[in-house]
Amino acid sequence: MKMTTVEEAEKLVLAQTRDYGTQSLPFEQALGYVLAENLQADRDLPPFNRVTMDGIAVKHAAIEKGIHTFRIKATQAAGDQPVEINELDECIEIMTGAVLPASVDTVIRYEDVEISAGQASLNVIDVKRGQNLHLQGVDKKQNDIIALSGQPVSPAIISVAASVGKTHLLVKKMPRVVIISSGDELVDVDETPLPYQIRKSNSYTVKAVLKQHHINADILHIPDEPSITREKIQHCLQHYDVLLLSGGISMGKFDYIPQALEESEVEKLFHKVAQRPGKPFWFGRHNNGALVFAFPGNPVATFMCLHRYFLTWLSATLGLPAKARLYGVLGKDFTFQPALQYYLQVKLQSNRQGQLIAMPVEGNGSGDFANLADTEAFLELPLEKSEFKAGEVFKVWRFNHDF
Repeated sequence: MKMTTVEEAEKLVLAQTRDYGTQSLPFEQALGYVLAENLQADRDLPPFNRVTMDGIAVKHAAIEKGIHTFRIKATQAAGDQPVEINELDECIEIMTGAVLPASVDTVIRYEDVEISAGQASLNVIDVKRGQNLHLQGVDKKQNDIIALSGQPVSPAIISVAASVGKTHLLVKKMPRVVIISSGDELVDVDETPLPYQIRKSNSYTVKAVLKQHHINADILHIPDEPSITREKIQHCLQHYDVLLLSGGISMGKFDYIPQALEESEVEKLFHKVAQRPGKPFWFGRHNNGALVFAFPGNPVATFMCLHRYFLTWLSATLGLPAKARLYGVLGKDFTFQPALQYYLQVKLQSNRQGQLIAMPVEGNGSGDFANLADTEAFLELPLEKSEFKAGEVFKVWRFNHDF
């Protein structure tokens, strides 16, 4: 039976995007969520003619008349009510960020004046009208859109929201996700495993990745018992939007997940992808819209499939524009014989030519989870080849980097 290709699997996954609605969050808690509304300026930006240099404010007409020494009438700091001059030979000592009084139109910085005995004398000749000012509304006018819906809330957007008094932001809701592990060989993290047991690590790895994307997923473990497996799967299908399973989907005698999914009326969209790691990957959809990403239990396979498929789906579901594809140059020759698309673990470095160099870090298969801590990305090697030469360029899927 022909296996699903990576490209076919991605297409089937992305065909299942949906809108999970919106929610209102305090603006300081919205970082990283996706904005679901346009933000508008509640007043001109800047809201007044703002001084950009410490110095003196004068009427430029005075300089045109040959006046070069000015009597200091007052000192005005940022936040002070404007002080007006009455005579052309008067000036205001004024600080950066202050409102420019209506009776003056030019600011001369301290470095260009001499101040003595309450007077300021110019020591420069070239003074331009309106210099050292950030004029009202030059950035945005009242009611102009200053941040568009559909983009991640960044620190800059937090700043914008604060500037326009937007205390709450409408953002897109994240799907409700449960992470399900299975297998009697797994014990809790705080237990000491017997020689034939291992600790439950995959679920916490997946949960940590999702937390970076503002999804607080629940965790569930299912023992190797068919009726319990079916019962738990059916419960989760009614209470979550996405089920992320790790393990129990291969051809083993105790792999009850595929049967439970079939009995729970989850439509299989594909099972087995021509890739390594992650060949047994299973994906389906319940008639209520709940999605099931059933990953192989090997840690590297779970990790790769999570980044390659689920996070790609999540980005599309949130309506984010496709990121510019990252490519890397293979740092040394590599051989992989099976006719499968291979995801090679690599470390990334750049050279003086601006190239991203991907250096292979060969582990011991998809069970070698310790190797993940020493790498930064997967290099996607196409299934049409088995010999890969240093200098060839391939797609990069990053994981150990700031989000």
